[in-house]
Amino acid sequence: MFRGGILLTFVVISLFGEKDMKPIMLGGILLVILGVLALAYQGINYTRQERVLDVGPIHATAERRERIALPPILGGLMLVGGIVLLVTGGKQKS
Repeated sequence: MFRGGILLTFVVISLFGEKDMKPIMLGGILLVILGVLALAYQGINYTRQERVLDVGPIHATAERRERIALPPILGGLMLVGGIVLLVTGGKQKS
């Protein structure tokens, strides 16, 4: 999830040029991207291996799928915060 946001941030920087990008605008873009991703995925899935049996030379493991839920309000707040940063950063003088 986070790798995509970082990749998109670097693409935006390369399109607009690093010299013209204000830090507040960069933070706003990052928050908007992360907010959209949080709203789209609504959680982080991962697989964890757990030992089920460990007797002498015999070992058995089981894969457990787990999910860290991200509430939609979190994604919405990141999205709104990013938009506010973009608007305020665009109005500031250089």
